[in-house]
Amino acid sequence: MHQENLSMKMSKQFPLNALRVFEAAARLGSFTKAGDELGMTQTAVSYQIRLIEENIGEPLFLRRPRQIALTEVGQHLAPKVTEAFEMLHDAVASARGNAEAALLINSTATFASQWLAREIGTFQLEHPNIAVRLVANDAIIDFNKEAVDVAIRSGMGDWPGLASHRLMRVEFTPMLSPALAETVGGVRTPRDLLKLRIIDPRDPWWSLWFRAAGVDDPDLDGRPGSRLGAQAFEARAAVAGQGVAILMPEFYSDDVALGRLYQPFELRCSDGHDYWLVYPHARRNAPKIRAFRDWILGKLDPDTHRDAH
Repeated sequence: MHQENLSMKMSKQFPLNALRVFEAAARLGSFTKAGDELGMTQTAVSYQIRLIEENIGEPLFLRRPRQIALTEVGQHLAPKVTEAFEMLHDAVASARGNAEAALLINSTATFASQWLAREIGTFQLEHPNIAVRLVANDAIIDFNKEAVDVAIRSGMGDWPGLASHRLMRVEFTPMLSPALAETVGGVRTPRDLLKLRIIDPRDPWWSLWFRAAGVDDPDLDGRPGSRLGAQAFEARAAVAGQGVAILMPEFYSDDVALGRLYQPFELRCSDGHDYWLVYPHARRNAPKIRAFRDWILGKLDPDTHRDAH
């Protein structure tokens, strides 16, 4: 209540709307022209001018038949009010420009490290006026509480209030270093994997994959647990020969090409969670969001790109 009273008091002391009307009338030399510019009737213009004259305690215009002229007080006030409105206009334009100049992306750690960090340079080359800031973490952010423009999330794509576009289907399979496989004479059947250390055996992906591979009793719970926190870290551990990781092969084609990792079985599984680009539906037409959406869908999912909304 106190805040409301204060704001009413402030608006009485500083009649911004009336100043806007005064500025237009002084610049155009006519109440009628000021009304046309501001979309107001001549009566409304006269009322606003009277309000500001009462506020100041002096007349600002001499009213003559078919003509108005600024009084001495009006002549002194007019250029300063014009300058003030120009400053306000510049401030808003600058804030709008700064908002359009920076793109804040929140992404899951694995997608950020394994795909986005490698590819984002091409987006920046195409859009040199947009400065990209990338924050990688797996926490689901609240767009209403955090300064983020777009996010890349893992899930089903059904977040209320958010527009979502599927970027990549998530399919996983065991991967390991060829040197590690040799230590047990090679990996020929899914059960051979159990001769090796399983990186993060509590990961639900493992039980899904073993079940699909026909191994119903892998006893994953009885194995020493390790939680590295992100698929990218598990992949690095697998490259170092520390065990078998369950990974998305699309992310590790470089390691496969270099002989650091390989995929022993063709079988891939999915738990229904895919990677999605999301942003508030209300901001879908913001130029920087549209530019990033078109770029990333064009890279990853050209078919979806054709009907992105």
